[in-house]
Amino acid sequence: MPRYGQLVIGPAGSGKSTYCSNIVKHCEVLRRTVHVVNLDPAAEHFDYPVLADIRELINVDDAMEDDTLRFGPNGGLVFCMEYLAQNFDWLHEQLDEIEDDYILFDCPGQIELYTHIPVMRQLVDTLQNWDFRICGVFVVDSQFMVEPSKFVSGVMSALSAMVNLEIPHVNVMTKVDLLSNKAKKELDRYLEPDLHSLLHEEFEETKFNHRFRKLNDSIATMIDDYSLVKFIPLDISDEENFNDLLIQIDLAIQYGDDLEHREIREPEEIDDETNIDSGFDGP
Repeated sequence: MPRYGQLVIGPAGSGKSTYCSNIVKHCEVLRRTVHVVNLDPAAEHFDYPVLADIRELINVDDAMEDDTLRFGPNGGLVFCMEYLAQNFDWLHEQLDEIEDDYILFDCPGQIELYTHIPVMRQLVDTLQNWDFRICGVFVVDSQFMVEPSKFVSGVMSALSAMVNLEIPHVNVMTKVDLLSNKAKKELDRYLEPDLHSLLHEEFEETKFNHRFRKLNDSIATMIDDYSLVKFIPLDISDEENFNDLLIQIDLAIQYGDDLEHREIREPEEIDDETNIDSGFDGP
C-alpha cells in the first residue's frame, strides 16, 4: 500500500507551519489522522505535535557555532539539509514507527533549497523510493502577491520549484484573512491573471519597460499560454476553503484510490433484511 505526503515549501514567513497546524486541526474534524514531520532545523516553536523533528538530528545552531564550519544562518541551514540527505536512514526509522499513511513535511523557508540546490529533490526521490506519493504545496504570503512585479516574482519561484522537484504541485496564497478589504478586491486579478496587462500597467512609460518589454512579454506568454502556475487562496477562518484545498491535493496524489470501498446496498435489500422471519412467534 502506498503512503501519502505533502511537502510544504515556500519562502520564509509565508505561513508553512501555520498551514500544517490548521490542516491537522481540519483533519481532526474529518476524523482523518495526519502527522507532521518538522524538517526545518531553524524552527523555534510550532503548535502541533510532531512525529519527527530534524532538530533531534541536527540544529542550525550546531552548524553556526562549530568553530571548524563557521557558517552563517543561510549556510548553516543548507549544511543541515545536506546532513539530513546523508542520514536519510534516521528519517526512515521515524516514519516506520507509525501505521498511518498521511504525512505533512514542514520544510525550511530558504527558497534556494527548492529552486537549484539538489537536496530537496534528493528528499523527494528518497520518499518516492519508500512508496510515498508526494505533492508539493508551495505557499506564498498573499500580502506579497498583490503587486504585479512581486506577483511575477512569486510565480517564477513557484515555477522553478515545480521544475526542480518534478512532483504534483499545488500553489497556495496564504494569509488571505489578513488582507485589507481593498487588497481582497484586487486579489481576483491575480487568481486569474492577465500577465501582459499586469506588467504593462506596472512598467508603463518607463525606461525599464522600454528595455525589457520583450522579456516581460515572453515571460507572460510562457506562463499564460501553458497555464503553468495557478494559485489557490487560503483563508484559515474558512473551513470550506480548507476542505476544497485538501480535496485538490488529495486528487493530485490519488489519495483514497487504494482504500477499500464499502458496497452501498439498495434500500430494498435493507427492507428485506428487516422483514426476515426470526422464527420467534412471541408469547
